[in-house]
Amino acid sequence: MLGVGCWMLDVEMSNQTIVRTSTADLYDAFVMKNYARASLTLTRGRGAQVWDDQGNCYLDFTSGIAVSALGHCHPHWVAAVQRQAGELIHVSNLFRNPNQAELARRLVQRTGPGRVFFCNSGAEANEALLKLARLHGARKSGGEEGKCYKVICAKNAFHGRTFGGMSATPQEKIQKGFRPLVPGFAFGELNNLKSFADLIDGQTAAIFVETIQGEGGIHPCTDEFLLGLRRLCDQHNLLLLLDEVQCGLGRTGKFFAFEHAGVLPDAIGMAKGLGGGFPIGAMWVRENAAELFQPGSHGTTFGGTPLACAAALAVLDVIEGEKLVEHVARSSGPWIAALEKLTADFPAHVKGVRGRGFLVGVQLAGEPAPYLSALRERGLLALAAGGNVIRLLPPLTATPAELARSVEIFRAALVAKA
Repeated sequence: MLGVGCWMLDVEMSNQTIVRTSTADLYDAFVMKNYARASLTLTRGRGAQVWDDQGNCYLDFTSGIAVSALGHCHPHWVAAVQRQAGELIHVSNLFRNPNQAELARRLVQRTGPGRVFFCNSGAEANEALLKLARLHGARKSGGEEGKCYKVICAKNAFHGRTFGGMSATPQEKIQKGFRPLVPGFAFGELNNLKSFADLIDGQTAAIFVETIQGEGGIHPCTDEFLLGLRRLCDQHNLLLLLDEVQCGLGRTGKFFAFEHAGVLPDAIGMAKGLGGGFPIGAMWVRENAAELFQPGSHGTTFGGTPLACAAALAVLDVIEGEKLVEHVARSSGPWIAALEKLTADFPAHVKGVRGRGFLVGVQLAGEPAPYLSALRERGLLALAAGGNVIRLLPPLTATPAELARSVEIFRAALVAKA
């Protein structure tokens, strides 16, 4: 079993020196306890690997919750961030900066005609989507506010921890303690088009879903369902809003996960892998709704800084230059097939595998915590997701050998529990 972090620090305070204070002790004393953290202190990373303060090496298939799309410390990304940090870091959105303009151009080129709003996180991108829905509803009502504002979301969804995001997330563990929430949300069954259609009325402004539910347990929208939502939105003058915060940026073997269905939404929320480890979020809005935001209707102090956009541009450079979308599409099939074999070999523990590309959930028969510990002891870092699921999020740069190694470790952990 690996020990807790013991990186020794000297802390000088009031002419007294406190020696031999571990990172774990500092967390216990000073950091808010809103995370159930593993007893692990990570100190450096390279590619798909990270090391703890004891020198132990791990295969990191959390990717910082889908953030480290290029793995750790990709040299092109590091050089771009270092170079930009020495030139210009922040100027606010009251002025133009070349990196933001170029990043917007490249995202529009990837997605379709429209415009981009930059922010700092997936939660902020989704909050902007919800504000866009309110503006569209007011437009539908001839400028009258409060008449058309309902947003239909999916049960089991997760859209962030802001008040808007929580209100769109029908999970007790997320909402408990924070009521009353924002009104105007209804919830249908994922992949049940009729359940969404039945909720549409004169107050409805938008439909908002994750293309693949991540925190909820890795549940992809079927292609037929997404196509059906597009038809419903066209029929009823609704915006189709897609949360691609976790599943976008090449993770499924397409640049965006909705591309598998051949649909085009009206707006997309993205973040996580976009910055490759530097905080940045974005909302792309199709031309039919791009003019809804006007000066004063929304803003951000830190969104789209020269440094954040330099990081994101470096991510796009590597995704395109190393053909990582194609790599994920090519490499994920054999990897998922090997994971699916665990279902047949360990039926008492593994009940199924689902997902797309490098966003995969392994459905377990019991709580994931003991399995996550067993994987960690053998050198593989993974995540839990809703419904007793272990979530695997390798970096887009993960090699076939690293993917195979993850299955070997998973198998060894299951053998030990059999």
